[in-house]
Amino acid sequence: MFRLEDEFRTLVERGAESFDLTLSESTHPHPDYSDYDDDDDDVSADEDENFIPVAQQITDYDIVIDALPAGTIGDLHAIAKRMVAAGYVKECSHAYSACRREFLDESFSRLGLQKLSIDDVHRMQWTQLEDEIEKWMKAINVALRILFPSERRLCDRIFLGFSPADLSFMEVCRGSTIQLLNFADAVAIGSRAPERLFKVLDVYETLRDLMPEFELNFSDQYCSSLRNEALTIWKRLGEAIRGIFMELENLIRRDPVKAAVPGGGLHPITRYVMNYLRAACRSRRTLEQVFEESIDYRKGDDQVLSSSSSLAVQMAWIMELLESNLEAKSKIYRDSALCSVFMMNNGKYIVQKVKDNELGTLLGEDWIRKHTAKLRQYHVNYQRSSWSKVLGVLKVDNNSTSPSGASKSLREKLKLFNSYFEDICRTQSSWVIFDDQLRDELRSSVSGSLSPAYRNFVATLQTVPDFGKNADRYIRYSVDGVEARISELFQGTSGGKR
Repeated sequence: MFRLEDEFRTLVERGAESFDLTLSESTHPHPDYSDYDDDDDDVSADEDENFIPVAQQITDYDIVIDALPAGTIGDLHAIAKRMVAAGYVKECSHAYSACRREFLDESFSRLGLQKLSIDDVHRMQWTQLEDEIEKWMKAINVALRILFPSERRLCDRIFLGFSPADLSFMEVCRGSTIQLLNFADAVAIGSRAPERLFKVLDVYETLRDLMPEFELNFSDQYCSSLRNEALTIWKRLGEAIRGIFMELENLIRRDPVKAAVPGGGLHPITRYVMNYLRAACRSRRTLEQVFEESIDYRKGDDQVLSSSSSLAVQMAWIMELLESNLEAKSKIYRDSALCSVFMMNNGKYIVQKVKDNELGTLLGEDWIRKHTAKLRQYHVNYQRSSWSKVLGVLKVDNNSTSPSGASKSLREKLKLFNSYFEDICRTQSSWVIFDDQLRDELRSSVSGSLSPAYRNFVATLQTVPDFGKNADRYIRYSVDGVEARISELFQGTSGGKR
């Protein structure tokens, strides 16, 4: 039995020496196998004997590797049959699995996958971990779709007709599978910083898409623990994704109310959150799956109906948090008009980003209409805060009984108008409106209300005795001049870009 075991081991180890790897009898395309580079000609004979060809990076996984020639498989089957009949089941299975594990280890190494502990993964810099995730995604696809099915086929052929097949397959693949799953688990229980969402989604989607392969490859009783572990870690990755969104919520809540953005421009938190959500919505289907089991209506946004998807509820809640945060930041501005400009800038950016993305589909037309109405209200508030005093000055009192009194009153009004108008224009020329259309709308609305009132006021001045003759001496701005100054409003450049 010991001699048979040695022979069995030797055949497994050396069986591929004189065998040019090909596909099994199938119509599948031939894989591209790697070889040593030209500068490896001095590799020792021992190392050359241990070389195991492994498939290069591939995109078509519908292939099977026959790692041993048919004649060798027949010999191994005969030896295994005799050892099992003599009661040496474990020895036979151990000899086989030890050799094939080396093949898988070599394969993983050539795929660029390192043996990393969970602590090793957590100590990595994020950029390094991103690279390792890419390697892991390629490796687990090759493992579940090519290597493990090939190992299952080899086990079934060598141990055809007796029990060690399932046990041997489990012993061959267990270590490699645990290595792959441990890496995914390390990602799942690692940092939940918002910027990690997209790579965690990659790991989640990869594992999800391979669950049928886990079920197929590990369907027997010996492999049930591996199958269950894969399912558990996949669910844990879903929890990690939900946790990342919770961390995004906390980031918005914690964003400090510091110095005001110059000119009432676009706040960095608005740009960050909206672009983040837009990018996240590219994985909308996956996120809907992740949030399916975590519907939580504690958030209570009145525009979200109970029929909304759990992801829609999550997105609406984040938008509500962002809006509340911005409203708190707007209070920094002492000028109520500038407060309205700040909310207009940020509100306009939010609505724009929602409209042209999956985010708009999630939040719905009612949400968009509601927030577009808020923009109009900010617009009204701005005009009322900035220009109501100026328009009030231009109102003409026709009840004056004395021509000289009327003349004096109009001169005082004109002086006040010039002062107020110049002060507003000087101040608001440094304010920011990042959106061209919104800027034009604001200027147009100001001009539309101020120009007719000023034209009427000037016309009245010119009809007053003892004043009309000298009106040009007192009138600093023509109607065209007023409109020219209005066109210079909101020229500031500190509001940031989209």
